Amino acid sequence: MARKQRKNEIDWTDEDEEIIWVSKSEIKRDAEHLKKLGENLMALNPTNLAKIPLEDNLREAIELAQRLRLEARRRQIQYVGKLLRNVDPEPIQEALDKVENRHNQQLALLQKLELTRDQLLEQGDVALNPLLDEYPQLDRQHLRNLIRGAQKEKQANKPPKNYREIFQYLKSIIVEN
Repeated sequence: MARKQRKNEIDWTDEDEEIIWVSKSEIKRDAEHLKKLGENLMALNPTNLAKIPLEDNLREAIELAQRLRLEARRRQIQYVGKLLRNVDPEPIQEALDKVENRHNQQLALLQKLELTRDQLLEQGDVALNPLLDEYPQLDRQHLRNLIRGAQKEKQANKPPKNYREIFQYLKSIIVEN
Protein backbone atom coordinates (compact mmCIF):
# COMPACT_ATOMS: atom_id res chain seq x y z
CA MET A 1 0.00 0.00 0.00
CA ALA A 2 2.87 2.32 0.68
CA ARG A 3 4.00 1.99 -2.92
CA LYS A 4 0.63 3.15 -4.22
CA GLN A 5 0.78 6.20 -2.01
CA ARG A 6 4.25 7.11 -3.30
CA LYS A 7 3.12 6.64 -6.87
CA ASN A 8 0.22 8.99 -6.35
CA GLU A 9 2.43 11.60 -4.70
CA ILE A 10 4.50 12.22 -7.88
CA ASP A 11 4.31 15.89 -8.79
CA TRP A 12 3.40 16.32 -12.48
CA THR A 13 3.46 20.12 -12.44
CA ASP A 14 6.01 20.38 -15.27
CA GLU A 15 3.90 19.17 -18.19
CA ASP A 16 6.42 20.28 -20.86
CA GLU A 17 8.94 17.71 -19.72
CA GLU A 18 8.38 14.39 -21.42
CA ILE A 19 9.67 11.16 -19.96
CA ILE A 20 11.19 8.84 -22.54
CA TRP A 21 11.20 5.22 -21.51
CA VAL A 22 13.95 3.13 -23.06
CA SER A 23 13.56 -0.61 -22.96
CA LYS A 24 16.28 -2.80 -21.58
CA SER A 25 16.55 -4.53 -24.98
CA GLU A 26 17.14 -1.22 -26.72
CA ILE A 27 19.89 -0.33 -24.27
CA LYS A 28 21.52 -3.72 -24.94
CA ARG A 29 21.24 -3.21 -28.72
CA ASP A 30 22.87 0.21 -28.43
CA ALA A 31 25.67 -1.23 -26.29
CA GLU A 32 26.20 -4.03 -28.82
CA HIS A 33 26.32 -1.50 -31.66
CA LEU A 34 28.97 0.53 -29.81
CA LYS A 35 30.94 -2.66 -29.14
CA LYS A 36 30.88 -3.45 -32.89
CA LEU A 37 32.05 0.11 -33.60
CA GLY A 38 34.93 -0.48 -31.19
CA GLU A 39 35.82 -3.75 -32.96
CA ASN A 40 35.83 -1.94 -36.32
CA LEU A 41 38.15 0.68 -34.86
CA MET A 42 40.46 -2.06 -33.58
CA ALA A 43 40.69 -3.51 -37.09
CA LEU A 44 42.21 -0.28 -38.44
CA ASN A 45 45.92 0.14 -38.93
CA PRO A 46 47.66 2.93 -36.93
CA THR A 47 47.63 5.36 -39.88
CA ASN A 48 43.88 5.09 -40.39
CA LEU A 49 43.21 5.07 -36.64
CA ALA A 50 45.00 8.42 -36.38
CA LYS A 51 42.42 9.88 -38.79
CA ILE A 52 39.56 9.05 -36.42
CA PRO A 53 38.65 11.75 -33.84
CA LEU A 54 39.03 9.91 -30.54
CA GLU A 55 39.68 10.95 -26.96
CA ASP A 56 43.08 9.97 -25.59
CA ASN A 57 41.82 7.34 -23.16
CA LEU A 58 39.69 5.73 -25.88
CA ARG A 59 42.60 5.71 -28.34
CA GLU A 60 44.87 4.11 -25.73
CA ALA A 61 42.24 1.45 -24.96
CA ILE A 62 41.88 0.61 -28.66
CA GLU A 63 45.65 0.42 -29.16
CA LEU A 64 45.91 -1.89 -26.15
CA ALA A 65 43.10 -4.09 -27.49
CA GLN A 66 44.97 -4.42 -30.80
CA ARG A 67 47.87 -6.01 -28.93
CA LEU A 68 45.80 -8.37 -26.78
CA ARG A 69 44.55 -11.85 -27.66
CA LEU A 70 41.72 -14.19 -26.67
CA GLU A 71 39.90 -13.49 -23.40
CA ALA A 72 41.86 -10.35 -22.59
CA ARG A 73 40.90 -8.93 -25.98
CA ARG A 74 37.23 -9.74 -25.39
CA ARG A 75 37.30 -7.92 -22.04
CA GLN A 76 39.09 -4.97 -23.62
CA ILE A 77 36.43 -4.83 -26.38
CA GLN A 78 33.79 -4.62 -23.65
CA TYR A 79 35.75 -1.79 -22.04
CA VAL A 80 36.07 0.10 -25.33
CA GLY A 81 32.31 -0.26 -25.82
CA LYS A 82 31.79 1.18 -22.34
CA LEU A 83 34.05 4.14 -23.14
CA LEU A 84 32.17 4.73 -26.38
CA ARG A 85 28.93 5.13 -24.39
CA ASN A 86 30.36 8.31 -22.87
CA VAL A 87 31.15 10.01 -26.20
CA ASP A 88 29.14 10.97 -29.25
CA PRO A 89 29.65 8.03 -31.66
CA GLU A 90 28.39 9.86 -34.79
CA PRO A 91 31.62 11.73 -35.66
CA ILE A 92 33.60 8.54 -35.02
CA GLN A 93 31.26 6.50 -37.25
CA GLU A 94 31.43 9.14 -40.01
CA ALA A 95 35.23 9.18 -39.95
CA LEU A 96 35.31 5.37 -39.97
CA ASP A 97 32.95 5.29 -42.95
CA LYS A 98 35.20 7.73 -44.81
CA VAL A 99 38.26 5.58 -44.15
CA GLU A 100 36.47 2.38 -45.21
CA ASN A 101 34.90 4.05 -48.25
CA ARG A 102 38.29 5.23 -49.44
CA HIS A 103 39.46 1.65 -49.18
CA ASN A 104 36.42 0.45 -51.12
CA GLN A 105 37.00 3.08 -53.81
CA GLN A 106 40.60 1.95 -54.21
CA LEU A 107 39.48 -1.68 -54.52
CA ALA A 108 36.93 -0.73 -57.17
CA LEU A 109 39.58 1.20 -59.10
CA LEU A 110 42.00 -1.72 -58.98
CA GLN A 111 39.27 -4.08 -60.17
CA LYS A 112 38.54 -1.67 -63.02
CA LEU A 113 42.24 -1.74 -63.94
CA GLU A 114 42.17 -5.54 -64.00
CA LEU A 115 39.17 -5.50 -66.33
CA THR A 116 40.92 -2.94 -68.55
CA ARG A 117 44.00 -5.15 -68.71
CA ASP A 118 41.90 -8.17 -69.68
CA GLN A 119 40.14 -6.14 -72.37
CA LEU A 120 43.49 -4.99 -73.73
CA LEU A 121 44.65 -8.59 -74.04
CA GLU A 122 41.43 -9.77 -75.67
CA GLN A 123 40.71 -6.84 -77.99
CA GLY A 124 44.15 -5.32 -78.60
CA ASP A 125 44.12 -1.93 -80.37
CA VAL A 126 40.31 -1.75 -80.28
CA ALA A 127 40.47 -1.36 -76.49
CA LEU A 128 43.78 0.53 -76.50
CA ASN A 129 42.58 3.58 -78.47
CA PRO A 130 39.78 4.63 -76.07
CA LEU A 131 42.14 4.09 -73.13
CA LEU A 132 44.74 6.35 -74.71
CA ASP A 133 42.06 8.96 -75.41
CA GLU A 134 41.09 8.94 -71.74
CA TYR A 135 44.68 8.83 -70.43
CA PRO A 136 46.99 10.53 -72.97
CA GLN A 137 49.99 10.19 -70.62
CA LEU A 138 50.13 6.43 -71.35
CA ASP A 139 52.90 5.32 -73.71
CA ARG A 140 51.24 3.56 -76.66
CA GLN A 141 54.34 1.70 -77.83
CA HIS A 142 55.29 0.45 -74.38
CA LEU A 143 51.75 -0.73 -73.72
CA ARG A 144 51.52 -2.52 -77.08
CA ASN A 145 54.82 -4.31 -76.38
CA LEU A 146 53.53 -5.45 -72.99
CA ILE A 147 50.27 -6.66 -74.53
CA ARG A 148 52.10 -8.63 -77.22
CA GLY A 149 54.43 -10.13 -74.63
CA ALA A 150 51.52 -11.12 -72.38
CA GLN A 151 49.71 -12.77 -75.30
CA LYS A 152 52.86 -14.74 -76.21
CA GLU A 153 53.31 -15.80 -72.57
CA LYS A 154 49.75 -17.05 -72.44
CA GLN A 155 50.15 -19.07 -75.65
CA ALA A 156 53.43 -20.60 -74.46
CA ASN A 157 52.09 -21.30 -70.94
CA LYS A 158 54.87 -19.22 -69.38
CA PRO A 159 54.59 -17.28 -66.13
CA PRO A 160 52.52 -14.10 -66.64
CA LYS A 161 55.30 -11.53 -66.19
CA ASN A 162 54.06 -9.07 -68.83
CA TYR A 163 50.47 -9.65 -67.72
CA ARG A 164 51.39 -8.37 -64.25
CA GLU A 165 53.56 -5.62 -65.70
CA ILE A 166 50.58 -4.23 -67.69
CA PHE A 167 48.63 -3.92 -64.45
CA GLN A 168 51.54 -2.25 -62.66
CA TYR A 169 52.06 0.18 -65.54
CA LEU A 170 48.37 1.13 -65.66
CA LYS A 171 48.31 1.47 -61.89
CA SER A 172 51.38 3.69 -61.83
CA ILE A 173 49.99 6.05 -64.47
CA ILE A 174 46.26 6.07 -63.68
CA VAL A 175 46.09 5.69 -59.91
CA GLU A 176 49.11 7.72 -58.90
CA ASN A 177 48.29 10.68 -61.15
